[in-house]
Amino acid sequence: MNKNIVIIGGSTGIGRAIVERAALDSSNRIMVFSRQEELMTSNYKSLENVTAHFLDLEKINVSQFTENISTLNNIDILINNAGYLVKKDFEKLSHQDIIKSYQINVIGIMQVVQATIPFIKSKGGHIVNISSMGGFQGSMKFPGLAAYSTSKAALCSFTELFAEEYKDSKIKMNCLCLGAVQTEMLETAFPDFKAPHNPQQMAQYIYDFACRQGDFLNGKIIPVSLSTP
Repeated sequence: MNKNIVIIGGSTGIGRAIVERAALDSSNRIMVFSRQEELMTSNYKSLENVTAHFLDLEKINVSQFTENISTLNNIDILINNAGYLVKKDFEKLSHQDIIKSYQINVIGIMQVVQATIPFIKSKGGHIVNISSMGGFQGSMKFPGLAAYSTSKAALCSFTELFAEEYKDSKIKMNCLCLGAVQTEMLETAFPDFKAPHNPQQMAQYIYDFACRQGDFLNGKIIPVSLSTP
């Protein structure tokens, strides 16, 4: 595909699977970010077209992030896959639980996008935000996920607002609201539930969408789930 791809939240689960799928196209150049730099270095040491860098969205160092992505010159695809989930009864949520959820799931992503714009604006590219069916309007909601699901809903709203503000540019942004995928995060939220898809299957969908649908869609909030919202 010959794309410069930046993936935020790429150390485990769906993020790792996206990195590995994108790396199969040897012409791609992939830069992946997460807090688990050593794990990423170990995971991707055999992938010559992947470089891994530390990024903590909770305490984001924007200047360091910008310095890292500047080596790409231009960015064709940005996939914002990072997410933080806390499962607690609403009355037991601490102020820090809520702040951390919003900082990682939406505020940090907005800061990443701000830093990325100069590297994607002239040539154009596709930004894909990864949200959740829990943040999709009208979908089934579950107790204990107030901080997570509302922050993921905010990511959906950001997608629509960004697309409107940049509609006359070459940047396209869309948001995928994922249903159940068999990951560690799902097992934390629903320990006994067995998802219909594994990370590799979902990664294939996300990668194809990121590569192809920016030419057709902008500002769309798309449910990716076998269940009816």
